[in-house]
Amino acid sequence: MRHILATFAALALIVPAANAATPPRVGIASFEQLAKPLPLPYDEQANADAQVAAAKARAKARRKLLLIDLGGNWCLDCRLLAGTMDTPTLKGFVDKHYEIVTVDIGRFDKNLQVPAHYGITKRLEGVPNLLIVDPRTDKLINAGRTAALADARSMSPQGLADWLARWVK
Repeated sequence: MRHILATFAALALIVPAANAATPPRVGIASFEQLAKPLPLPYDEQANADAQVAAAKARAKARRKLLLIDLGGNWCLDCRLLAGTMDTPTLKGFVDKHYEIVTVDIGRFDKNLQVPAHYGITKRLEGVPNLLIVDPRTDKLINAGRTAALADARSMSPQGLADWLARWVK
């Protein structure tokens, strides 16, 4: 029984919800096909609170979801996610549905007030840790699933696209 529940939970992380947007086809089968060098998406000197507030305001005005990407440039999974989101098809999809803000969390010791604002006060389970927020209500939509892409390299580029699409209605 425990195995069945674990399998169901794993599928729930990668299979889009019935009412989710149709994910775009990424067009690459492996992370090896991403442009090199991989992006360094996190500004280590940025004022995270100001960046999140500005992105939230833009998301609300543009009727998009807010995607807060918590991570660090030292993290391969974070860089693979950023490189995958930069692929032309996925970039168009993400730009249409999300306002993205990247937040450097150092070595899990910096800018932790950002996840705490959304009720995540324990040590992050890994990075990238993605907070999908409804900017109108400032509520976390993907509670309990924020660390689903923390092992992005074990997925496929299409799997990452599918996960991002599951939150879009």
